[in-house]
Amino acid sequence: MHSDPLPKTASAAGSLRALEWLNFWVADVQTGVGPFLAAYLAFSGWNPAQVGLFLSFGGMFPILFQAPAGGAVDLIRNKRSLIGGAVIAIAIGALLIAWKSTLPFVASAQILFAVAGLFLAPSLAAIALGIVGPSGFSPQIGRNQSFSAAGNVVSALLMAGVSYWIGMRSIFIATAFLAIPSFACLSRIDPAAIDNREARGGLPGDAQKGDKIAVVLLRDRALVIFLVCAALFHLANAAMLPQLGEMLAHGHGHAAGAFMSACVIVTQFVITVGAAPIGKYAAHHRRRPLLLLGFGALIVRGWLYTIVHGVVALVAVQLLDGVANVIFGLVAVLVIADRTHGTGRFNLTQGALASAVGLGAALSTTFGGLLVQKFSYNASFLGLAAIGLLAWLLLFFFFPETHGVDGVLSAGAAQEQVAD
Repeated sequence: MHSDPLPKTASAAGSLRALEWLNFWVADVQTGVGPFLAAYLAFSGWNPAQVGLFLSFGGMFPILFQAPAGGAVDLIRNKRSLIGGAVIAIAIGALLIAWKSTLPFVASAQILFAVAGLFLAPSLAAIALGIVGPSGFSPQIGRNQSFSAAGNVVSALLMAGVSYWIGMRSIFIATAFLAIPSFACLSRIDPAAIDNREARGGLPGDAQKGDKIAVVLLRDRALVIFLVCAALFHLANAAMLPQLGEMLAHGHGHAAGAFMSACVIVTQFVITVGAAPIGKYAAHHRRRPLLLLGFGALIVRGWLYTIVHGVVALVAVQLLDGVANVIFGLVAVLVIADRTHGTGRFNLTQGALASAVGLGAALSTTFGGLLVQKFSYNASFLGLAAIGLLAWLLLFFFFPETHGVDGVLSAGAAQEQVAD
């Protein structure tokens, strides 16, 4: 039994266990349509520039809508329905890709994935915050990430076997079937265990606060700097793994799925092992040193891709991908919680973070694809690593510590702002 703050009721405890397993199975669903898509498109005859531009289109689509979607998560009480709808959308999109790999089908699927992504991660985090409250959020979000990463490992193993023995197209059929256990876990989360006020980062009396609070959030210098760093992190990160898949897919299509699975397994194993301990550590320690470590791992990873050769060595480099992503994925949510506590706009600001992440990721695939097309894969990896270095420098010189520091608005300040 862990020593973190425990839920107050048996219903809440059971809902937390269901939420953790929901993270496991939702990760399975998302893995099937994530890093495998680039390898599948390359195997189907798309060139690197086409793959990059298409993935960028899919990433750009939700950027304008992510913050409003986060605001909707703040307002909508039935967050379980949002998750259920997102899982259905991903399953339908996977079946469309399995049917045909032509542009209309893949584009339609990408739109469904994008819409699902608007609500899935914010709703999962909001339910966790609504059950455990701020005091238990850091350890719980770490446990959720551990379950999610374990789900990615299981899914990658499954997809490796499916793609190797049946074919890469079958990956997307298997993805659709993984929606079934997701719904089984979702049904076991008791809505009564979720405090909807806490789920939106609110304090008593926050119902009277208007949208003016959201405007004030944009004046938070630390938050703005962090959003820029998040965009740069994913501008550097998002294209790296798909490009590895593309390299192997050209001339080695039969083994591409297994290679991508190995990369995903290594990354997610690090997250599975590291997320819960880092969550406990972050509950009582500073955010900034952890972020600098994670961004540094990203830079080294991009450089190593240019000097490491052989499948085994390239897969081993993915250990750094795990370090970078477990730290960013966990600490980013905690920074948002730090800066928005008491505003009632936790999910709205999560949406702003997701927009920054989406913008960086969307531009990454285009930027990386063009560098590959004009120069080489090594030039692309070095260019992406340079962007990661820029983000690290911005964090080091301009980003303040947020743990133990009042957010942009305390409860009293929020009321004063509304009264103005």
